[in-house]
Amino acid sequence: MNVLFVASECAPFVKTGGLADVIGALPKALAARGISSRVMLPLYPALTKVAEAGEDVASWDDLMGGPAQLLAAQVEGFDLLLLDAPHLFARDGNIYLGTDGKDWPDNAFRFAALSRAAADVAANGIGTWSADIVHAHDWQAGLVPAYLHQMDQPTPPVALTIHNIAFQGLFSQDLMAPLGLDASLYSQEGLEYWGNISFLKAGITYAQKVTTVSPTYAREIMEPEFGMGLEGLLSARQADVSGILNGIDLDVWDPENDEDLVAPYSVRRLKAKAKNRDAVLARFGLDPTDAAPLFCVVSRLTTQKGIDVLIDALPTLVACGARLAVLGSGDRELEARIVAAAHEYSGKVGVIIGYDEPLSHLMQGGSDAILIPSRFEPCGLTQLYGLRYGTLPVVARTGGLADTVIDANEAALTANCATGVQFAPVTPAAFAQAIHRTCDLFARPKDWAAAMRRAMRHPVGWDASSAAYETIYRSMLDA
Repeated sequence: MNVLFVASECAPFVKTGGLADVIGALPKALAARGISSRVMLPLYPALTKVAEAGEDVASWDDLMGGPAQLLAAQVEGFDLLLLDAPHLFARDGNIYLGTDGKDWPDNAFRFAALSRAAADVAANGIGTWSADIVHAHDWQAGLVPAYLHQMDQPTPPVALTIHNIAFQGLFSQDLMAPLGLDASLYSQEGLEYWGNISFLKAGITYAQKVTTVSPTYAREIMEPEFGMGLEGLLSARQADVSGILNGIDLDVWDPENDEDLVAPYSVRRLKAKAKNRDAVLARFGLDPTDAAPLFCVVSRLTTQKGIDVLIDALPTLVACGARLAVLGSGDRELEARIVAAAHEYSGKVGVIIGYDEPLSHLMQGGSDAILIPSRFEPCGLTQLYGLRYGTLPVVARTGGLADTVIDANEAALTANCATGVQFAPVTPAAFAQAIHRTCDLFARPKDWAAAMRRAMRHPVGWDASSAAYETIYRSMLDA
């Protein structure tokens, strides 16, 4: 079986968030099941060196305003298809945002080009290679099934994965013709969304199957609180919607062989974790303590991630004698507030604004617990990293957080199955109570160590999820 992945980012080549980690890991997991994948990405400047090893396999005289070609390259175990459209992608900086922090004004054309090229490849193949299944990811690839739908020829079925329904790719209806979309698609039953075009709605409407990244999130997005206006459509397509948990790359995230750690460790050698703890305390300028946990946050600093709730709960955290290390960037106001809190609680709270992949590994390896107070979380990956590293997740009871962390209530502790702490609702008071519970558990060394070991043994790889994707692919071929 051949699968064409279509996405806007892929680790380790270009990454802004968890989508890249999924695209960087799932094809490898599918390969172990005998499924061959090719990953189509835009050729951003960060991929220039990768493209040097590529060969031309397709071209367009005019793709959304300029010429483009497709390069095939095999790099680091990936079969990549790189869309070289300099008028759309040859620009420095964030792949979605300009230097002013706002979306690139031509994002509709940029990602419509990705979708259009992918649809052409899906319909016509490349040389002797053809796709049996197309797997499109998020709004940036949402037009793939729409373009295939309007082709007058047999085309392979499409699975669309929603990684975060909050990002929908909304653009003016005036772009229908310039984007090469048939006017007939602009309707309430098509891709119209409150007077705009929704790339994500197009994907949900015209894909044969829709998946999202956890079972709980699949249920949540059919409710008004989480569906962002698409809950009705998703409910109507309920029979075709599945929730499949993300996994993580166990080779990349491995505390026993992680070169970013000061001291590698394993479930059998937990004492070595303490050296990483010392390194995190030093890096963030935090006062040493063994009496309370060292918490960490590795996150986008946004209200979705509950960073405002975190800030409001800091007095409780500090009063418990705990320490907090924060790494992330995002909303300017929240950045300023968390930096101000670090000054107020000097030695107790440390903050580094920015993105630092090696440091995120060290924080997972050296912290006692990771805080994730998200208001909604389709799956979440940082709690999976935390489990893998024995850094107990303290999570809101939503989406994939609810599906992956077993709350350390007394029943779970007695049954020897707890792996972290859950809380709800997402309020400062509830979060503060979860921090208290975590500190109380930390004060019980035997129970804490047992929870760490259970967390590290908890399956967080792709085995079960890749099997679930294979089942969906085969059902699409049999339909």
